[in-house]
Amino acid sequence: MILAALQAPGRGETNRLLSDLAAEARTRGLRVVGTVQVNHTIAGTHHCDMDVQVLPQGQILRISQSLGTGSRGCRLDPSVLEQAVQLVGDALAEGADLLIVNKFGKHEAEGRGFRDLIAEALMQGIPVIVGLNDLNAEAFEAFAGDIAQMLPPEPAALSDWLAAHTATSCCGCDCHAAHG
Repeated sequence: MILAALQAPGRGETNRLLSDLAAEARTRGLRVVGTVQVNHTIAGTHHCDMDVQVLPQGQILRISQSLGTGSRGCRLDPSVLEQAVQLVGDALAEGADLLIVNKFGKHEAEGRGFRDLIAEALMQGIPVIVGLNDLNAEAFEAFAGDIAQMLPPEPAALSDWLAAHTATSCCGCDCHAAHG
């Protein structure tokens, strides 16, 4: 089982690194499923709109909801998160070489969200990488046990991890596992 986590300092940096990794994996001919997150700052507030791009289709889903300018609580829209989970699950069922989950968040910490898909991919031998934050690091460690590898938030380290844990198409066919 190949499970990695990434936690980068700086707002949006984990999202950018995972998005770049997804692009690199697709360039290498890998079948990438999952989600990458894109945040859009809302002028005049401390909030941002959170969107996820569902891989491989590219569909963009707004996973944040507007709770008003004075809100301080979680703005995640759980119904849209579950829609993203369903879309990724459908794509995973069609075959994948890599699963990227933008964040092991509160829902995953509580046993929902992408948690079952992460476990399913690992059981199928598909490498998984997830974004992580301080709030859910302990829950991730409890979920992953000693199988997870923390990656440094550096493009070269992610590229090396990708090369080490995924097979790429060597002959132009879709036979990753046969030649891996």
